[in-house]
Amino acid sequence: MLHAPMLAVFALLTTLVYAQSHPFLLQDIWPSGPGEALVPQEPPAELTAILNSISPARIESTIRTLVSFGTRHTLSNQTDPERGIGAARDWVASELRSYGGRLRVQVPSYIQPPASRIPTATNISDIIATLPGTTDPNRVYVVSGHYDSRVSDVMNFSDDAPGADDDGSGVAVSMELARVMATQELDATIIFAVVAGEEQGLYGSAFLADTLKNASANVQGMLDNDIVGSSTADDGTTDPFNIRMFVRGIPPTDSASEIADRVDIGGESDAPARQLARFAVEVGSNAVTNMSVQMIYRPDRYLRGGDQESFMNDGFPAVRFTEPHENFAHQHQDVRVGVDGVQFGDLPEFCDFDFISRVAKVNGAILWSLASAPATPQNVTLDSATLTNNSTLRWDQDASVDAYEVVWRPTEVPYWTHVIPVGRTGQATVELSKDNVYFGVRAVGANGLASPVGFPFSG
Repeated sequence: MLHAPMLAVFALLTTLVYAQSHPFLLQDIWPSGPGEALVPQEPPAELTAILNSISPARIESTIRTLVSFGTRHTLSNQTDPERGIGAARDWVASELRSYGGRLRVQVPSYIQPPASRIPTATNISDIIATLPGTTDPNRVYVVSGHYDSRVSDVMNFSDDAPGADDDGSGVAVSMELARVMATQELDATIIFAVVAGEEQGLYGSAFLADTLKNASANVQGMLDNDIVGSSTADDGTTDPFNIRMFVRGIPPTDSASEIADRVDIGGESDAPARQLARFAVEVGSNAVTNMSVQMIYRPDRYLRGGDQESFMNDGFPAVRFTEPHENFAHQHQDVRVGVDGVQFGDLPEFCDFDFISRVAKVNGAILWSLASAPATPQNVTLDSATLTNNSTLRWDQDASVDAYEVVWRPTEVPYWTHVIPVGRTGQATVELSKDNVYFGVRAVGANGLASPVGFPFSG
């Protein structure tokens, strides 16, 4: 059943999704121009079957098992088989291996020397389940949650730190997606990651991102799920069919000259991470996921951060998913009952396992669609050498791509609104002035699935 809150994504005026439900609005957009209304691609039958196999009960079991290790603080015991981060690490790795299929499970580790929030040399272990791509294995997409936990004092590694929502929920998303996708044969590689050291300073995700960068992996997207476990706000209101997605604009790796180039063409909101986010809204908001992805133009919440930063810092596009309304009594808190009877602590009783399963569906729809479509077009340029009311775009043509499409939108609209099929080519001229709209190019596979958009610089 499609619940009413699902319609929130359609309420974004003049977006591609809203235009699908209310086509008359396209007539009100200025300027008018060529092409058809861009209609979001619906989940194919194969993807629908995968998403429908996601189990809230298994997600609940994963989170409760993680909580059972007492604390998963990065500085906690690494050799005790029942308590501490080491026990949690070993269980996650064993569970991922039990899924079988085509998954390759590894536990890469390193010794972190003393640093911020790391008083002594400490082993940092990630757990990585890789589903290798069949035709384009060096193109990689990552989904991640962190398995370390904390209480009020970030250096307290002795007391119970259940970490059900932060971030048992994100770990459960990664693990459940690994389970339901274990036998898939997709074009590109998917990495289902469970990382450590987030609460102490993003150590595990930085290790993973650096490892991929040093291996020259073509990471075209990273999805961080951190605090995706509850649909209930601190005032008791619920918002069970929306998920926030935070996404940075200008990449932190841009040089001063690159930033100037973006500003000159008005492309501050069209870097690769924002294109990944637009793609996520397109394929993640539908009747199958029963969720609306709410894109927020911000790297993260105020005073907070997450593992998506590690990937952005290495030049990889990344986004962060977080529940719509947080209850801070259930994050980074000692487990206790306050004088007013309020229960503090990140306990599983405050998780909404059906909500988490829908978040997993959103992530699964995005990952499968990314890995099944062609890569994002590269080296896209927009000819700005002469004064003309037409617009010529060029890009690197990939022989494996079935066709290309030019997309465009008015400059004040957040989502792509129009699409123009241009065939199997590396160049197209559109009878629409580049001064008035934003253009982009996406690749389409033989299966009809489209890639994220490549945004052009002047060339």
